[in-house]
Amino acid sequence: MDRNLALEFVRVTEAAAIAASKWIGKGDVKKADGAAVDEMRDRFNQIDFAGKVVIGEGSKDEAPELYTGEKVGTGKGPALDLAVDPLECTDSVAYGRYNAIAVIAAGARGSLLSAPDTYMEKLAVGPKAVKVIKMGAPVKVNIEHVAKALGKKVPDVTVCVMDRERHKQLISQIRKTGARVRLITDGDVAGAIAPSMPDSGIDLLMGIGASAEAVLAATAIKILGGQIFARFAPQKESHYQLLKKAGLNDNRVYSANDLAKGKTLTFTATGIIDGPLLDGIRVYGDTIITHSIVIRGLSGTIRYITTHHKEK
Repeated sequence: MDRNLALEFVRVTEAAAIAASKWIGKGDVKKADGAAVDEMRDRFNQIDFAGKVVIGEGSKDEAPELYTGEKVGTGKGPALDLAVDPLECTDSVAYGRYNAIAVIAAGARGSLLSAPDTYMEKLAVGPKAVKVIKMGAPVKVNIEHVAKALGKKVPDVTVCVMDRERHKQLISQIRKTGARVRLITDGDVAGAIAPSMPDSGIDLLMGIGASAEAVLAATAIKILGGQIFARFAPQKESHYQLLKKAGLNDNRVYSANDLAKGKTLTFTATGIIDGPLLDGIRVYGDTIITHSIVIRGLSGTIRYITTHHKEK
């Protein structure tokens, strides 16, 4: 993917992040998300490319903008598939909690898995531990193998898990090994990518989260040399029906290569509230400071971009 186009996407996530940040802590989930969606879609449509949303805000009946299947961009230039989350961690922004980003994953047509809006069990690690984990292996075994691969003692291993009732047993199993648990209230995109970032302080991610976030995270993880394994984990009957309609198997284990194919991939994100991947929005007088990351598959580069925006 053209590097200039990748940088154009930074402007998109910056605009979405700034719009969402206006609603931090104000308790209005819909307005926070709506502001980010409006800005992201508007900015996409100013860019010369032919984009198709393969993972977005939901079906056309559920979302008026950035719905799955919507075409964005001017229609001129490269044809790309997009997985987007204008506001990853909506509740975190609405209620002023830790960790929120605006995020885009992009790739050549057919490169990103277009999955129904359901849940997946996930296991993610960084480059040094890609060969030692196995989906379905006992929690203790995976943690011990990761510790050995990283040259750590088990009590020094940190596992990121979403703070959900469904993870009560998982959290208990992790603690029994002696490993540390880092709980996040929302948004496992950053949590899944964090093990592939040396300074994140997180060694692996475990647990069940949204399927869209698995594809978003996999795009970055693959480029960074890490690994994510994911398997559909329907939480109710309607989820099973969605998978059946899509012809997908809930027993299959997907790797990063299955979720994000090829090398023509980019991952772009801008922080809204501080998290394990990025710092959030800062406001000083009439200046807004954003912190973003751009990861390109073709070059393997990771760019951190700090931008000072003058409020209009």
